Amino acid sequence: MSNHTTIKNIIHSFNKEIEISSDKSISIRSILLASQAVGVSKISNLLESEDVLNTLKAIKKLGINYSKNSNVYSIHGFGVNGFNIKKNTTIHAGNSGTLARLILGLLVKAKYKIELIGDKSLSKRDFSRVIRPLRLMGANIVCKNNKLPIKIYGTKFLRPIVYNENIGSAQVKSCLILSALNTPGKTIINSKISRNHTELMLKFLKYPIKVVSKKGIDRISVQGLNQFKAFKYKVPGDISSAAFFIVLTLLSKKSRMVIKNVNINKSRIGIITILNKMGANIKLKKMKIYNGEEIADIYVKSKEILNSVNCSPSLNSSAIDEFLIIFLAAAKAKGVSSFKELGEMNKKESKRLDLAVKFLKLIGIKVDRLQNNINIHGNPNLKLSGNFEMKDFLKDHRIFFLSCITALTLGGNWKINDKESINTSFPNFLKTLKTIGAKIN
Repeated sequence: MSNHTTIKNIIHSFNKEIEISSDKSISIRSILLASQAVGVSKISNLLESEDVLNTLKAIKKLGINYSKNSNVYSIHGFGVNGFNIKKNTTIHAGNSGTLARLILGLLVKAKYKIELIGDKSLSKRDFSRVIRPLRLMGANIVCKNNKLPIKIYGTKFLRPIVYNENIGSAQVKSCLILSALNTPGKTIINSKISRNHTELMLKFLKYPIKVVSKKGIDRISVQGLNQFKAFKYKVPGDISSAAFFIVLTLLSKKSRMVIKNVNINKSRIGIITILNKMGANIKLKKMKIYNGEEIADIYVKSKEILNSVNCSPSLNSSAIDEFLIIFLAAAKAKGVSSFKELGEMNKKESKRLDLAVKFLKLIGIKVDRLQNNINIHGNPNLKLSGNFEMKDFLKDHRIFFLSCITALTLGGNWKINDKESINTSFPNFLKTLKTIGAKIN
């Protein structure tokens, strides 16, 4: 079976109601927290992507059994630090930075040495941002150049710390919160605001965690060495996956879409704020709170002309995974859109900021770049013709999604490689596009 997709036709107008893939961030966190709960947790609607399946494999290697019945995963936990670790255990995180960084936080008290490895892409990423604070807490970590493979040696002598997290990285913050579960006393993390799923899940589980927000900083206090009971959780839809269908609808003619049951956590909906600033009219309806998370249906319809936007860096952390598709909207907008301080994009599965600039130029858009700031000169009349082949984009699933949406809204004959990359976060992406009427080979 070939590992590429061809698209030769713009999508016809549509009026559809869809459900998209389950939230990847919450899927991974729910598994890791279930592995630390006392009893059998039942998680339904879990995203069955490579990153999430690798998380299940990881907890099994650590002595946590699970089973699946219909749409429900049962995970048998033995409490905080309840892993049954064998000597010479190796955990393969695949392509998942979230899994790799978060699970290190749960291994700070491991009985034996554990080696953490990843695929070629993940092995290039910098882990110093979690290695530094974990060492301060007492963990013994051995690696070269702060990259995988990493060997972690647990310790019985963990100490609580006060740590300032200045990047706005939910992975760093969550890693430290999870390590604090095993640490006596109170660990305090002063974190630049970022997605807060870990905090919300622990509050839902009635764990003693306290968050006070002030001037863009969350002061998170975690009281260590407390147990929590097994739980039931239904994972909502992923805003990062919904983002591509939102922009597909905006840029298609005479089209409407309702995306059902999507997580609209305020730390994740920067894309909606930014697109509405550009003149979109995206609405959230049937809003409800589920175990601390906000969920809603997203209503979106075509917009003939979008306006440019001067995007505040304060929105960056809430849209960091969606900027690729936001840039496509900016490419079709009237005027010059500016985006600043986007260096964090280059710390993802690929150097996404670099690749975004390359992609925009490929489709004929003028881009000014100064370090981590870019200006995108929009063209509302942008239409593509001729042949385009997407390769050498480092197997990044979101680059694949972006290429498909571009082909379906702007035209041209496209051959898009690395189809298998969709398994990282949204295995049903192409199938969902076809239900809307996309012609894809």
